[in-house]
Amino acid sequence: MTLIAIEEHWIWPDLTAALRRLPKDRRDESLAFNEMGDHQQRLEDLGAGRIAAMDSQGIDLSIIALTPPGTQPLPAEDAVRLSRAANDASAAAVGTYPSRLRSLSTLPMSAPPEVAAELERAAGLGHVGTMVYGRSGDLLLDDPVYDEFFSAAERLGQPVFIHPQLPSPAVRDASYRGFDPMTDLALATFGWGWHLDAALAALRLIIRGTFDRHPDLQVVLGHWGEMLLFWLDRANSLARIAGLQRSVSDYVRSNFWITASGMLNPALLQHVLSVTSVDRLIFSTDYPFQQPTREDITAFPEPVKAFETSLQDFFCRSVWMVGLLIHATAGSLGGVGRCPQNRRGLAA
Repeated sequence: MTLIAIEEHWIWPDLTAALRRLPKDRRDESLAFNEMGDHQQRLEDLGAGRIAAMDSQGIDLSIIALTPPGTQPLPAEDAVRLSRAANDASAAAVGTYPSRLRSLSTLPMSAPPEVAAELERAAGLGHVGTMVYGRSGDLLLDDPVYDEFFSAAERLGQPVFIHPQLPSPAVRDASYRGFDPMTDLALATFGWGWHLDAALAALRLIIRGTFDRHPDLQVVLGHWGEMLLFWLDRANSLARIAGLQRSVSDYVRSNFWITASGMLNPALLQHVLSVTSVDRLIFSTDYPFQQPTREDITAFPEPVKAFETSLQDFFCRSVWMVGLLIHATAGSLGGVGRCPQNRRGLAA
């Protein structure tokens, strides 16, 4: 079995320093999570320590991505410069371990005219997709200024991973305050706010008509769909009002890939399989914030009767999703080239 994990995080000290220099009202407090326990050491290690951790979990290939918030809160000029530098750095790490690592790019979303160009440059460096967040300053991801970016992602075959981020200060003040500082932060991030924020970003893209304009655009959501898949019965009512060509559920089934982000809960998997098809599921551990063991990973799908595909089929989908099936990669990973294809050339 070839095991590919697609949401495995890293940090770059130069970017962390720039984010910490931001004014307090623009600083992302979730950076504190990177310093808990041994997270910082693990996040900064794109070398032997990372490979050893992968070996321990039984992961053959990790697709690395910066932790939130990427470069998105930075002023435009800094975001462009540091996005390019981070993409160069992660491409270099992939070059050092070409059979073990791939990377999702980071993009200067606070500089909308520069986003598509950096996506294309990063794709040329070998990045297999990109990770973005639902908001950059006051600009939401579905703002028309990003349509060139989505057009480029569709044309280049670069999947767009929408990762959770800290809600805006106004939303936090309205809904995520009133406890001690750490409980406030936990409620606004991994306890609730992160996931609602990412789900809303994805839903807004759908009702904005993004996938009518870009029908081959592919988006990834972590944490079993970031709440969106659990509320589709209600969200479907938006399609008629927004004048969409299809139901919200249909866009989810044809334009979205869903991953676990280390939440190896069979009940969640079973629900997702009732909403979308097994060929839309891919694997991730959300390293190092989640660190399931080899035994946890191997045992995970076994209790789910509806899961009639093999582990090999389940895990190899990640390779197809991010366009890794070039001859050298297929040869080096051994066996992944045997994954079947569906109508979009992705795993089936």
